[in-house]
Amino acid sequence: MDFEDILYAVRNGVAWITINRPDKMNAFRGQTCDELIAALNKAGYDREVGAIVLAGAGDRAFCTGGDQSAHSGNYDGRGTIGLPMEELHSAIRDVPKPVIARVQGYAIGGGNVLATICDLTICSDKAQFGQVGPKMGSVDPGYGTAFLARVVGEKKAREIWYLNRRYGGAEAVAMGLANFCFPHAELDAEVQKIGEELCERSPTALAIAKRSFNADTAHQAGIAGLGMYALKLYYDTQESREGADALREKRKPEFRKYAK
Repeated sequence: MDFEDILYAVRNGVAWITINRPDKMNAFRGQTCDELIAALNKAGYDREVGAIVLAGAGDRAFCTGGDQSAHSGNYDGRGTIGLPMEELHSAIRDVPKPVIARVQGYAIGGGNVLATICDLTICSDKAQFGQVGPKMGSVDPGYGTAFLARVVGEKKAREIWYLNRRYGGAEAVAMGLANFCFPHAELDAEVQKIGEELCERSPTALAIAKRSFNADTAHQAGIAGLGMYALKLYYDTQESREGADALREKRKPEFRKYAK
């Protein structure tokens, strides 16, 4: 397929898949998700590719989750909530090659989930990680919550979701959310270097290792699928819509006014 929302390039065996919506802080719409799924499968089953990098265009953001301008009770694509999130998350986990999240700026909301479920996360010292769902009338069940708890520990995961604070690159490494934090100017070179290092490894051994890691948390796909249906029902409430309305109107949301 021809790509509009993403860029695709292979550099010395490392496939770079870049969300190319810097004017939207690399927030994804339905089409973005479909293109990411296609690109991940293209790279994942290309014998010339040994590792995959998931990145965001520009300096400001890796990804800030779902495009709120395409959200008013539902997003603009296919899938349970108008975004094929279950398929996108599965694509990252199922391709038989390591997927590296390259985080140069904001990894917020659904973008934070993408960074969490990638095999490795490499960030710059300007990176900012965090969740905003409860501030926006949203949540990311399954991998966004349960798998995050597996990665950083349950207490820290609850802190991330309940308090909606932001964490720098060094903090992300300390909590286990990221593997490495490099000076901003060195990030791309270091990501490519690690990607090329992965290309030197046995692809079959890496594929088996990845499947083995995934098998331990495969049940969370079921949690995510169930949770997406609950999220769809939640998006149909005025409480959830209040978050999107408040963002557009640049005011503080009044969730309790509509809570039942």
